[in-house]
Amino acid sequence: MSTIEETETDVETKEDIGKEKKLIIHNDDHHSFDFVIDALMNICELDLEESVQCTYIIHHRGKCVVKEGSEDKLKPMKKTLVDRGLRASLD
Repeated sequence: MSTIEETETDVETKEDIGKEKKLIIHNDDHHSFDFVIDALMNICELDLEESVQCTYIIHHRGKCVVKEGSEDKLKPMKKTLVDRGLRASLD
């Protein structure tokens, strides 16, 4: 019986991982580094170091996954980022 219980737990864990979404910020030529850093700290609740790192990745690679989680949690963050004029998407 313990083998069956372990298998069921493993399956549930894999299903939960599949439901996670990624919040992506895309590069633009309109906003300053400080503006993006501030948005990441206030909206996505990243600390200063994470926000700075993400901003440099966005600048150099064109986009960065800034947060992972449920769609219910990330959707309001995306909306707020877009309302501030940033390009954001959920994947």
